[in-house]
Amino acid sequence: MARRRKGRDISGWVVLDKPTGMTSTALVNKVRWAFDAKKAGHAGTLDPDATGVLAIALGEATKTVPYITDALKAYEFTVRFGQTTNTDDAEGEVIETSDVRPSDEEIIAALPTFVGDIEQVPPKFSAVKIDGQRAYALARAGEDVEIQARPLYVESLELDARPDADHAILTMVCGKGGYVRSIARDLGAALGSGGHVIKLRRIWSGPFDVESAVTLDEIEALAKSPDIDAFLQPLEMGLADLPELPTTVEGAARLTNGNPGMVIASDAEFGDLAWASHQGQPIAVGIYKAGELHPTRVFRL
Repeated sequence: MARRRKGRDISGWVVLDKPTGMTSTALVNKVRWAFDAKKAGHAGTLDPDATGVLAIALGEATKTVPYITDALKAYEFTVRFGQTTNTDDAEGEVIETSDVRPSDEEIIAALPTFVGDIEQVPPKFSAVKIDGQRAYALARAGEDVEIQARPLYVESLELDARPDADHAILTMVCGKGGYVRSIARDLGAALGSGGHVIKLRRIWSGPFDVESAVTLDEIEALAKSPDIDAFLQPLEMGLADLPELPTTVEGAARLTNGNPGMVIASDAEFGDLAWASHQGQPIAVGIYKAGELHPTRVFRL
């Protein structure tokens, strides 16, 4: 008989302002413990040295993680020119140096190459799987890792500031699977100087932004107390990019049982992914077809 997972049946989102030096998985475990939640997950890994928005789902909100993972995200990062590292960030070994330092005009002229639908090679020290093994594990073992390029959508990439000749601060808005370290590496290569990331902060992810995030210190101060629930954002925040379809009592009952249910007309079109609600309560996510929602995920709240 399977062991029943201990914890509260609590559902919603916790938007954490991730501190530097911790893995995303370790922070998910801390938040799950602090809320005494049965289940938790996150929508998009951040490197240990990165900071900013880490959206953590509890309970039934974990069913909405894919919609945040697929959403656009924004990053502010600092590139150090003149040095290339084996990890594409400041933690790695410097493997090449250059005396070349690009001008502001040269940087701005190079940025459009990295906007739109591009091909990106992830860093060798990344969680990408190669023949079932993580690339970083192979790289640490000294193996010559070759990673295939992957498609990435970049909505914008802009130069924000130039503190000095060695550094540039940029902001990028991109889709799922973007590696800021690869952008810094490839930008430095295109400018003939080499480059790597020395600072990275995710400033928003889908509907979640850093202004509404809580710190780990705030979470730990209220851990296991009733007051901690004030940090919980509703499950439906994870559905912000999908059309909402109100439903009737009968429709809600059918959807809850995993069957197609009638929904009230909205701006959703045939075949759209949407979510149904009843009296403000999320019921299910599914495909809208001719007045009905055909559920693919049902919420047990």
